[in-house]
Amino acid sequence: MNRSFMSKAPCKPPKPAPPLKLRSTPIPWWRVTKCLPHSVDILKDRHAFFHAGMVAGKKMNTKQKTNGLKARVGVLGMGIMGGAMAETLLAHDFPVTGFDIDPKARARLNKAGGKAMTNVADVACQSDVLIISLPSSKALAKVTEALVSMPRSTWTQPPIVIEASTLPLADKEAFANSLRKLGITTLDSPVSGTAVRIRERDWTFFVSGPQKAYRTVLPVLNAFTDNVAYVGPFGNGMKMKFVANHLVAVYNVAYAESITFARKMGLDPEEVLQLFGNSPVLGTGLMRLRMPMMVARNYLPATMKVDVWQKDMAVIAQMATQVNCPIPLFATCAPIFNSAMAMGKALEDTASAAEVLSAMAGIPAVPLKN
Repeated sequence: MNRSFMSKAPCKPPKPAPPLKLRSTPIPWWRVTKCLPHSVDILKDRHAFFHAGMVAGKKMNTKQKTNGLKARVGVLGMGIMGGAMAETLLAHDFPVTGFDIDPKARARLNKAGGKAMTNVADVACQSDVLIISLPSSKALAKVTEALVSMPRSTWTQPPIVIEASTLPLADKEAFANSLRKLGITTLDSPVSGTAVRIRERDWTFFVSGPQKAYRTVLPVLNAFTDNVAYVGPFGNGMKMKFVANHLVAVYNVAYAESITFARKMGLDPEEVLQLFGNSPVLGTGLMRLRMPMMVARNYLPATMKVDVWQKDMAVIAQMATQVNCPIPLFATCAPIFNSAMAMGKALEDTASAAEVLSAMAGIPAVPLKN
């Protein structure tokens, strides 16, 4: 299938590119570093646009124009993560259209320089690459229905879909199967990171599905980060995300418990953060993200809302049950986040788990601000 990412009007093929030094074998999934295009097939499909990958061993510059061609990217779901994706793509000169059921999210996209649409179909038919970032399987089912109901004549050429949501694997597989019948290729590509971390290009994409499609969309993903890992067949991306979120859950509660322990012993929580946050042994990016909130006891704005995190916790537990794997540490974390919900922390950051531990330890709650 020819994907030139050109405008609607036909144009002449680009001039042949100079010889490039490209990898002939896939980068191993475990090498979550600067993943590069690695097949001459990439040149056959996307012409000069895909020369933006790795040229003579140098890192791609996503702002570099490649014969004036840029993929038209659509974003469905512009919440915390999807909104950050759309704004980042615009900053890298990609034309972006998007849709969200929230009018405020659509207004933010228009203000950032993108083009908000009023339905899924209008985004899909104008996209070469379609990124989906949704909060629930119900929302994904509605997107599936909208795409399947589009007349075939609507498509000039079907987009490649990057499904980046954290959802049960079975729901993602059903979505991909429905789109496959329409001739649409789907990549299971969840992302590890928060909207705050995208400014530091500190995201990691776990991409799974057809390798040719992965190579095709790599210049788009590189707008967000150099940490793009191809992890194998469709579904492996979501499995990697389950492992990542398992670790996040355990670490989050561990940090909350440590800060609570420090307070009960009369230590200065700020000093604890300074000492361990910069430690080459104990310090982590997650600690430096969440522990400052715990020290300040202020959990807004949220980088990950507790109510959304409940969904992520549930799908991890579901997968563990499915593969018959005990996860005792993770199991002890679930009641902590349940309690945070009961305390009214649904829209606050998951770092608010520290308030649950504080209450258990008899530490007075922070007075509500008027």
